[in-house]
Amino acid sequence: MANDPLERFKTVPSFTVTSDDVADGRPLSREQWGAGGGGGDASPQLSWSGFPAETKSFAVTIHDPDAPTGSGFWHWAVYNIPASVTELPSNAGAEGGAGLPAGAAMLSNEMRSKSFTGAGPPPGTGTHHYNIVVHALDVEHLDLDPESTPAVLGFNAHFHVLARAVITPVATAGDI
Repeated sequence: MANDPLERFKTVPSFTVTSDDVADGRPLSREQWGAGGGGGDASPQLSWSGFPAETKSFAVTIHDPDAPTGSGFWHWAVYNIPASVTELPSNAGAEGGAGLPAGAAMLSNEMRSKSFTGAGPPPGTGTHHYNIVVHALDVEHLDLDPESTPAVLGFNAHFHVLARAVITPVATAGDI
C-alpha cells in the first residue's frame, strides 16, 4: 500500500485481529458501507489475540488513508476498552455505544457522529484501504476530552502502544 500511515510510527510487535465480517485485502460487505451508498453503517465484528501480557487497555480505529482529503477519513475511534475484552460484536459502533463494553468511549468520526460511519469511496478515486487497527496500550485509561478527534486519540495512544493488530479490507466505488 502506497499510503500506509502506520509506517511513520515506531515499530512495535504485532498480534492477531480477525473478523467474521471483513477480511484483509477483500472488499467490504454491504453492511460495512455507508447508509447513503446502500450499506448498513455497521462496524465489523472484531476478535483479537496474542497481545502482550502487560496490556492494560485497547483502542480500535478505522481509517481510510486513500480518501481524497489530504488527511484521510476517520470512520471509527474507540478507546478505553478493558484488557479483559478481546472481541467487539458487529455493529458495536452504533450511535450511543450500547454495543461497547463498560468503560469504553467513542470519539466523533469525520461525519461528527459518535458512531461508525461506513465506507463510501467517491467515484474515480480508486481502491480505498480501510485500516482497522487494534492498539494494545500500557495504560488502563486515556484521559481524553470527549470532544477530541481520532487524530488526538492516535497521538496519545502513540506514547502508550505496546503492539498493534491490523486488518485492511478494501472498497472501490460501485462495489455494492
